[in-house]
Amino acid sequence: MDTLVTPEWLAAHLDTVQVVDATTFLPGTPRDAEAEFRAAHLPGAVRLDIGTFADPDAAAPHMLSPPALASQMLEALGLHRDRSIVVYDDSPLRTSARVWFTLRHYGARDVAVLDGGLARWKAGGHPLESGAPSPVPGHWPVAERTRPIVTKAMLLEEAAPPVVDARAYNRFMGEAKEPREGTESGHIPGARSLPFGELYADDGTMKRGADLEAAFAARGVDPHAPFTASCGSGVTACSSLLAAHLLGSDAGRLYDGSWSEWGADPDTPKEQGPPA
Repeated sequence: MDTLVTPEWLAAHLDTVQVVDATTFLPGTPRDAEAEFRAAHLPGAVRLDIGTFADPDAAAPHMLSPPALASQMLEALGLHRDRSIVVYDDSPLRTSARVWFTLRHYGARDVAVLDGGLARWKAGGHPLESGAPSPVPGHWPVAERTRPIVTKAMLLEEAAPPVVDARAYNRFMGEAKEPREGTESGHIPGARSLPFGELYADDGTMKRGADLEAAFAARGVDPHAPFTASCGSGVTACSSLLAAHLLGSDAGRLYDGSWSEWGADPDTPKEQGPPA
């Protein structure tokens, strides 16, 4: 299975893959992802709520859980680690990328993203279901090894690769107020800005090949060199990781706490203005 799949491909393989709705919105957005899922979702889909699929003991939002807890939550959704999974969303944040990363982090072997999400599925006239699913418990053995991530301590000790920030440029510059209360404006010192939206085409599909390489190059980022993906809360940063993966690189590492952790800590250094 390719990393990005089309609605036509998915429609032909619905009986052989597991489908996961990853839709999530920024705090304060006047949309209800759960209600929208119950009103209309892909046939057989279950919903992974990034907000609740999280470490309950972490101060920052939706941080990755300990592997044993993650396995319990994934099994409760009815997911099987060794079966193919396709993730989609209907969010301007392209939240499928976060769930794609999450499932791979916990050992999934074959995960794809529906390119263009629910909007493209609907545009193709493909069927939808309504209501809440009643999944049979799945099988997700605890991952013996998870994908390495970057922590705040590593960044403070300069023991992590250069930071690539996926937030909007005005947030990176410190010109826009952060959506989470108690979070300062600006960016991690030395970070580069690559707003995640620049990795996508106007129709919501991800750019490919030379166009994707050019999106990285325009911001002075080499997707084939080690980098730390960051954003507001570890969600849109995963678009950078997905895009690099499409270019044949898994050199990126996620800073899961991202700016919601860094910006809320009064003791962390912060910069405003353009990157050096």
